[in-house]
Amino acid sequence: MKTKFIYVIMAVLLMGSQMTLSAQNTDNKQKKQRPTPEQMVQMQTKQIVNTLMLDDATAAKFTPVYEKYLKELRECRMMNFKPRARKDAAQGTEANTAKETPKPVMTDAEIAKMLKDQFAQSRKMLDIREKYYNEFSKILSQKQIMKIYQQEKSNMNKF
Repeated sequence: MKTKFIYVIMAVLLMGSQMTLSAQNTDNKQKKQRPTPEQMVQMQTKQIVNTLMLDDATAAKFTPVYEKYLKELRECRMMNFKPRARKDAAQGTEANTAKETPKPVMTDAEIAKMLKDQFAQSRKMLDIREKYYNEFSKILSQKQIMKIYQQEKSNMNKF
């Protein structure tokens, strides 16, 4: 009888210790933060400088130009960005979650406007790429510029 009681106590202690360990792990996940856009630009710039294996003088010339290029591209990408509507904590009740509203159907005029906005955004991105291609050509070789575009493409595939 005593041995069964000891086994039950040991099992309860073991389960209790596992709960506290899992509670500590979830706390660390909440503290992780995404890097800011400026930090992302700096990380991408460092990655490209390392990929191209630039010397210090060339890197000093290239870095500010590439950072401006990334910022302009980001602004252009955000041109048609619409923030998602977030549910309020009060709206997250059982009655509201059971009755989710369907997405509204877009009209032909809205679709046409959206497509034209996407075309304008693509043109603007192409203009930015062309502008900075000329800037990069003053600093880098054509092979290095090709490496930049290949690296950007692989980064896009990762995200």
